[in-house]
Amino acid sequence: MNWQQIDECARAWLKEAGARIRETFAQQLTIQTKSNRKDLVTNVDKETEQFFIAHIKNKFPQHRVLGEEGFGDDIGALDGTVWIIDPIDGTMNFIHQQRNFAISIGIFHNGVGQLGYIYDVVHDELYSAQKGKGAFLNDSPLPRLQPVSISEAIISLNTTWVIDNARIDPSILTPLVKAVRGTRSYGSAALEMAYVAAGRLDAYMTMRLSPWDFAGGLIIVEEVGGVVTNIYGEPLQLLEQNSVLVAKPGLHKQIVKQYIRK
Repeated sequence: MNWQQIDECARAWLKEAGARIRETFAQQLTIQTKSNRKDLVTNVDKETEQFFIAHIKNKFPQHRVLGEEGFGDDIGALDGTVWIIDPIDGTMNFIHQQRNFAISIGIFHNGVGQLGYIYDVVHDELYSAQKGKGAFLNDSPLPRLQPVSISEAIISLNTTWVIDNARIDPSILTPLVKAVRGTRSYGSAALEMAYVAAGRLDAYMTMRLSPWDFAGGLIIVEEVGGVVTNIYGEPLQLLEQNSVLVAKPGLHKQIVKQYIRK
């Protein structure tokens, strides 16, 4: 498999797609809801996914695509080479803020992550990784993550999970929120994973993510020594929704042991 060629194509397509998205900022968006009023999709999400699929199928016809907006293949297993794509992660931010969103791509071969990309379109920051070759922010290598104590940690956590909700007892996470130095929420899982990889955050936790939300970030974070599992410390299921805990080494174990497993 020529991963260098695939990497070069992915980078070029990401930059082109990003430029196309920036050009839409002055345009009127077509906005629709999906599962609920907070689950939004725009014409730009759909057009961006179709842009990637057209290029992938033309250049690598044997590759398959799993995309959030459903224009890719019907995938029941990760045999062969599969691109997992979120054309705009953080659509609500894209609509309301025109920032704090990203394109996320994870490329897997026989179920193993090989290439990961998170492109912050507005800031022109491309987080990338190739398995076994480290991770980068644009052209600068990202250093290996170093341990941090819970009392000094900044974690990203949506407030949904510390109030009444259907997925976790909020009393489980409230002590963690009190123990850490600070909490943040950016509204884009891909960017929050990228920020952990870059050391801007120490951990990120959520109770529900789809594969396209975490596929790119999984590869990037692991290349700098971070740990990515569900909240119970178990491996993620790459074709299902998961709870997700992303954290620096040591901190991940502390959170699971002291705050989740009781």
